[in-house]
Amino acid sequence: MSNGTKKKLRSQEWFGKQDKHGFLYRSWMKNRGFPQDQFDGRPVIGICNTWSELTPCNSHFKTIAEHVRWGILEAGGFPLEFPVMSLGETLLRPTAMLYRNLASMDVEESIRANPLDGVVLLMGCDKTTPSLLMGAASVDLPTIGISGGPMLRGIYRGKHIGSGTNTWSMSEDVRAGKMTIEEFHEAEACMHRSHGHCMTMGTASTMACMVEALGVGLPGNAAIPAVDARRNHLAREAGRRIVEMVREDLVLSKILTREAFENAIRANAGIGGSTNAVIHLIALARRVGVELTLDDWDRLGRDVHCLVDLMPSGRFLMEDFFEAGGLPAVLRELGERGLLNKDALTVNGRTIWENNKDAPCWNREVIHSFDAPFKPEAGIAVLRGNLAPDGAIIKPSAASPHLMQHTGRAVVFENIEDFHARINDENLDIDETCVMVLKNCGPKGYPGMAEVGNMPLPPKILKKGITDMVRISDARMSGTAYGTVVLHTAPEAAAGGPLALVQNGDMITLDVPARTLTLHVSDEELERRRAAWQPPAPHTDRGYVKLYVDHVLQANEGADLDFLVGKSGSAVPRDNH
Repeated sequence: MSNGTKKKLRSQEWFGKQDKHGFLYRSWMKNRGFPQDQFDGRPVIGICNTWSELTPCNSHFKTIAEHVRWGILEAGGFPLEFPVMSLGETLLRPTAMLYRNLASMDVEESIRANPLDGVVLLMGCDKTTPSLLMGAASVDLPTIGISGGPMLRGIYRGKHIGSGTNTWSMSEDVRAGKMTIEEFHEAEACMHRSHGHCMTMGTASTMACMVEALGVGLPGNAAIPAVDARRNHLAREAGRRIVEMVREDLVLSKILTREAFENAIRANAGIGGSTNAVIHLIALARRVGVELTLDDWDRLGRDVHCLVDLMPSGRFLMEDFFEAGGLPAVLRELGERGLLNKDALTVNGRTIWENNKDAPCWNREVIHSFDAPFKPEAGIAVLRGNLAPDGAIIKPSAASPHLMQHTGRAVVFENIEDFHARINDENLDIDETCVMVLKNCGPKGYPGMAEVGNMPLPPKILKKGITDMVRISDARMSGTAYGTVVLHTAPEAAAGGPLALVQNGDMITLDVPARTLTLHVSDEELERRRAAWQPPAPHTDRGYVKLYVDHVLQANEGADLDFLVGKSGSAVPRDNH
């Protein structure tokens, strides 16, 4: 400490007691062979691990945890690894987002209830990153994040393919009769050929970039491939650094400031990041008492160019991004244009600008300069109007320019089951000028706000060679997806939002430059429809799903549970003596 005194470690409230309680705490730990001096004031560092065989993105985390452990030991710390709920986007039903808040509770209570002085978060798959950050933020100990890293490039018949992005395009090709099912199966084995998360700029890669842009991860965290030895080196360095952070009392709230969130929003625009980052960062900000709204996303990202030519907005993949210079090169471009809060503190003790001011770019095809951007002014656009009074969002960099101002006839699907039942029907009354509307897929409606907003187009439209239409829903979409897709419409249909009142044949106007989403139905008619509207039946009357539906906030508020907003700190509610 600066005054020459040494702060008492939190773990000493357990291991430093010279009574029956201290005896029990130390004695049980000694069954692993720990010597007495291990408990004499070394910082105890938790390694919060989301490894699971049910989460393929995080399947290599045992190895990463070992490198973190070695780093902690080298710095004089006492590493203790613990598991938390792991959210695998690829397998978990009905959607991993349903369980993000539950996993955050697991993380929060696991950290608070145990003798930890600091924590290293191991996260990779989409929802593991926000859930770990949210949980740790509510405790507010020294914390450092390590992302698992992206997979190597997918390669199919000599061409690079990307997670999710080419899954959607290939599945559409099968539905349109352009690709055989045998070729589809062959591509499956070619796409995911190493450890790691999606190698497109999907939500996993986006959130890894957010960890770095927020300052919670070390420089380079976002893009090092999972199987690159430098990922393990980063893990070891993080293990060393977290011990120093404990000694410096560099807690998470000193990193997660308003300035850090502004940097992350602009970084998200610069990389063409996932729309899911909007919900996750708003939820995280509310855990630490930072006011962050949809309007901040529009205002801060509106004039930021997309600099990175990566799927789904572009051509390249995360391995290319890493080799071109990674997020540091993007942050330098932003900083040189005055679009970075340069004094924001990061976990290595330096400012964001000190970390990135000299970052090189090795390939301008992948990472463009701000003066010659990949796509101009391509942040997240926030739409408002009588169809979305509390906001909706669209990702312009993944949308079709000719549809950014469009009026069309609504073709309505009441829920995802209705959509699947009718979308392949050749008699469906739809053409490419229509607006596809999907209801009851928001936080309460699905439940969990699944990634179904990028609705597949009807086969009869695909066979015309049409690949995009305006689509509107209260759902999310995968960060690997693309299209002119309006998402997160709030309030959602299941909560009685205007989306619930849309009927087949209504005219809807999307005007992204004007930031409006308009349902051309009179207020009087909407009131008549509202009087006849009935909310959907409850999904269940018990368990976590009931708790979730009863307490989840809307998308514009981060879809957190209302009673989780804020933080409780690291104090244990009641000691046992």
